[in-house]
Amino acid sequence: MAFLEDPAVFLPRLFARAIARVQPETCLPPHLPALAPNKKLIVLGAGKAASAMALTVEKAYADHPSLSGLVITRYGHALPTARIRTVEAAHPVPDAAGLAATQELLALAREAGPEDFVLVLLSGGGSALMTAPIGGVSFEEKRALTRALLRSGAPIQDINKVRAQFSKVKGGRLAAAINAPALTLAISDVAGDDPAAIASGPMAPAKGTREDALAVLKSRGLLTPALQKALEAAPEAPRAGDPAFKNKRYEIVAAPKDALAAAAEEARAAGLGVTLLGDALEGEARDLARAHAKLALAHKGPPQLFLSGGEVTVTMAKDAVPGNGGPNQEYALVLALALEGAPGIFALAGDTDGNDGGSGEKDDPAGALITPETLARGAASGLSGEEALSRHASGDFLRAAEALLTPGPTFTNVNDFRAILVLPSP
Repeated sequence: MAFLEDPAVFLPRLFARAIARVQPETCLPPHLPALAPNKKLIVLGAGKAASAMALTVEKAYADHPSLSGLVITRYGHALPTARIRTVEAAHPVPDAAGLAATQELLALAREAGPEDFVLVLLSGGGSALMTAPIGGVSFEEKRALTRALLRSGAPIQDINKVRAQFSKVKGGRLAAAINAPALTLAISDVAGDDPAAIASGPMAPAKGTREDALAVLKSRGLLTPALQKALEAAPEAPRAGDPAFKNKRYEIVAAPKDALAAAAEEARAAGLGVTLLGDALEGEARDLARAHAKLALAHKGPPQLFLSGGEVTVTMAKDAVPGNGGPNQEYALVLALALEGAPGIFALAGDTDGNDGGSGEKDDPAGALITPETLARGAASGLSGEEALSRHASGDFLRAAEALLTPGPTFTNVNDFRAILVLPSP
């Protein structure tokens, strides 16, 4: 049994299997429509999987005479597309490249006519990559607001409520800009796979209101008179029933549950019992890690794999200086501390896009792989796990413990992947 022979190899194999199931080249083709050769095909998109999705579209429509478009992806996530231009920009805090690309994308959207067909490709990360602030809010103010929301520990749903109301493209506004039939194909990275939440819903009816956005900002101490004035002056985002959504279809081609199902299939085939804890777990990384550690320590019996997805967050004090790390790394370090080197328990926590709070480099960690020896390895280098955790510097300790998971960009994104393997004690 592979999981008994080398659990530290088996868990990354499950992670790779999960990611393979939600690759654009696998999940996208069944959803691509047949198009008449005289119909102009315009592709627009944004997200960490956008370039891989665009490349898949180019292969599928290689013989189509009028294929063009633009997609925006994160730095390091571009692939060599030929007819659909790929632009790289910053994530999670927008930059000037994202602003310029979004303006170009909106221009292409407005040029589409009733005889054309628009294919919109969305995936996680699209919220930051498509950036076009409403009037009365400067780009620098939008960047500062994004940073503050991320540091506040606000759940992604609340962050997206704000993003959708402060944008010219989110909250259904991209759909309003397209005067042509359109199909949106999305890879979901959100709990519940809500189209209004994926990339903050540029092609879906808005669910939140400006009052919702104001409430989030007020609860986080981020509401200023200038932001309130700008929001109150902006037009409301289109809601269900608005003509903006006529002749607009929306399909989800991959979701977190698909990745977990692929890992579960592999594990069961290897003879493991599997418990699915859910694909939409949220909350503070350290709280979830402690709960999962208790679950693992309490298990008695045959080998068992606990799988979960979702998106954990890390709340930081306003004056805190963040260290190296990310939500999955913080979860992994807290899990290791709570397990205290318990024999027979191994765990992997990683972001399926291949990047967990890094600087955007290709070798940024996706998360970490925890073994019973992780704490001892880190301590042998002179570091304290508790001290690193107090500085939100989980990455420093995990690097010293040789526990970081570094697959590089995966060109997809269905949020976090967590697997805890519990083997019988010797």
